[in-house]
Amino acid sequence: MKPYKDFEPNWVKEAAPKRSYRSIFRWGDPEFVKYPKESLYKTMKDIFKMTDADFRQYALNLGEDEVKDLPKSQLDPALIEELIEICGKDHVSIDDYDRLSVAYGKTAYDTLRLREKQVDSLPDVVVYPYTSREVEAVVDFSVRHKIPLYVYGGGSSVTMGVEPTKGGISLDMRRNFQHVIEFNEVDQTITVQSGMSGPRLESLLNDAVKQFGAKRAYTCGHFPQSFEYSSVGGWVVTRGAGQNSTYYGCITDLVMGQKYATPIGVIHTSTYPQEATGPNLNQIMMGSEGAFGVLTEVTLKIFRYMPENRKRFSYMFKDWNTAMNAAREMMQCEAGKSSVFRLSDAEETSLMLKLYNVDDTPLQNLLEMKGFKENERCLFLGFTDGEKGYSANVAHKIKEISRKFGGLSLTGYVTKNWEKGRFNDPYLRDTMMDFGIITDTLECTVKWSNMAQVHRDVREVCHKLPNTVVTTHMSHCYPQGANLYFIFITRMSDKEEFRRYHSSILDAILNAGATMSHHHGIGKMFGPWLQSQIGDKEYGIIKALKQYFDPNNLMNPGGTLGLDIEESKRHFKER
Repeated sequence: MKPYKDFEPNWVKEAAPKRSYRSIFRWGDPEFVKYPKESLYKTMKDIFKMTDADFRQYALNLGEDEVKDLPKSQLDPALIEELIEICGKDHVSIDDYDRLSVAYGKTAYDTLRLREKQVDSLPDVVVYPYTSREVEAVVDFSVRHKIPLYVYGGGSSVTMGVEPTKGGISLDMRRNFQHVIEFNEVDQTITVQSGMSGPRLESLLNDAVKQFGAKRAYTCGHFPQSFEYSSVGGWVVTRGAGQNSTYYGCITDLVMGQKYATPIGVIHTSTYPQEATGPNLNQIMMGSEGAFGVLTEVTLKIFRYMPENRKRFSYMFKDWNTAMNAAREMMQCEAGKSSVFRLSDAEETSLMLKLYNVDDTPLQNLLEMKGFKENERCLFLGFTDGEKGYSANVAHKIKEISRKFGGLSLTGYVTKNWEKGRFNDPYLRDTMMDFGIITDTLECTVKWSNMAQVHRDVREVCHKLPNTVVTTHMSHCYPQGANLYFIFITRMSDKEEFRRYHSSILDAILNAGATMSHHHGIGKMFGPWLQSQIGDKEYGIIKALKQYFDPNNLMNPGGTLGLDIEESKRHFKER
């Protein structure tokens, strides 16, 4: 990054102190830091009506204090000894830092609380299982002693999905639960423990020739923005989606089989590619978010890894309506699908041109010369994957349709810059929040027929908060619709104000006729909206499944999927 010419805020560029609050709430690699370049910093000041003076001191607590003196574990020492007998002394902890490190996810609400040292939820004990049998034994222990049980995978939840609101046990899958159970090249599948991290899984598959004696390299094809710090189990239980899902599919398309440790025993679903043997148990279990039991093993489809066939593209369209129509034609023309398929609205486009350095290139002047106006133009980017001929044909068809709708090619330059930041943009959140600028996301599924309305209605509610950036992009696309992903950036430091604002956006999504979530799951944060989203009788099916698997409500209790919240706290559609 180029040095600042004028005033530069004192961005925190050092690693968070070990065992500090900051080391828990900050995103990702402790040694990696990302902060705005100078042009983006100046844009932020204009948007948020701030001056350099506002950036001369930190607005929020940096959270560099050591985690200590937290409420003590309430679990009987004899029960802790029983857990030690199951998993071993080194794999059971009541240490303050270990317990807090699995207590929160990555919503802005979580971060604001941790910056204030507000500890609302804390497990009594953290267990680091090594085998599925150990997990099964812990679940049995939980049932026998009626102790709540939670699971912490990668910790990237933005729905309060992992928060242990009732105390009890938290299974931390990061340390030991990342083993390969089986690699099957004939079927093109891999079975792994649910704690397997995204990078470890992809590395093993890319190196399959050496690791498994395979004939070629493979890929999982699942790359959420949280890829570096999320787990296979987290992807599955929240029905997640990766940035390449338009070609490879969401996790619901990739899962072949699952194994769960539940209060009623082990549930092992089928691993056949298709069957007509009643309701599909794989689909029933996915999205359960730990409310039915603990996911221990997952069998996934894998694909041939052929990055040499990738074709990158980016186009600029005159406006959102034109861009939407072009995107719909690309998805419905039946000429194949690109891997990454991302269309930004005008507000996001303006920010992206700075974030991905287009404003420093001749492309900026070219756009203005060609009549692509600031605050109207919309950026579309992506790349193709697959067999060489297929990949080339999809890219060719996208080029043809883009030209038909007046799109201007920006080559693969913008896409390459986006790829460089696709997994590390979340790091910006922490450096900006230090100065009272908060960032968070919400997303939903829309049909092509109501996309424009949802985009308009939700953004209108988001913009009711003055001096707020609300960027939106379309991703995870289908012939029938797409995901709309909203990112809001505003000046805020009060956690309760954030909850009110966040709730107003969820209300807007519900009332606009979109889904509450496309791939983030529901957790405890979105739970109050779920019943109204799917319908009373339909929600009754979820409650019946909960009663079947977990009649004593020990698996991830405290609001997961809205299952055990007060009726007065539920949100309903406007009538």
